[in-house]
Amino acid sequence: MGVIAENLRRLLKASRHEERQGYVRTIRKKIGHDRLLLVGSGVFICKDGRFLLQRRRDNHLWADHGGCVEIGETPQEAASRELLEETGLTAGKLELLGIYSGEEMFHTYPNGDRVYIVAAYWLCEDFEGEPLDETDETSELQWFALDKIPEDV
Repeated sequence: MGVIAENLRRLLKASRHEERQGYVRTIRKKIGHDRLLLVGSGVFICKDGRFLLQRRRDNHLWADHGGCVEIGETPQEAASRELLEETGLTAGKLELLGIYSGEEMFHTYPNGDRVYIVAAYWLCEDFEGEPLDETDETSELQWFALDKIPEDV
C-alpha cells in the first residue's frame, strides 16, 4: 500500500472512530454510568488448531478481538476493522459463529460504565499479516491451543 493510501486509511479510521466515540460520549453525558445497549462484533482467529487471544489493557484479561459496531457499519465490517486495529491482521473470509445475547452479555467496564451487548461472533482462519506485539487496547497477543485457553478470560 502506498504512503498516500495508508495515510488516507488512517484518517478515515480516525474520523470513524471519533464519530463512534463522540456518539457514545454524548450518550454517556446524558446517562452517566447507566446501562447502555451496544451492538458488538468479535473475531476468533485460528491457525493450526491454536487461537490468537489478546490481553486487554483495561482489565488485564485475555479476550477475543472485537468491539462496537460503528454507525453505518455492518457487524462483519466491524469484525474486520477491530481485528486490524487490535492485531494488525487483515481478515479474509469470516465464518459467522452466531449472534449472542442474554444474561452473560451484561458487562461493567473498569470505569463503571455499564452495558448490555448484543454481539455477532466470527471465526477467521483466512487472514494476512503478522500479529502486532501490542496496541493501544492490548498489552500482549498470544497463541493458545484450545485445551490451554487461560482461566482469566
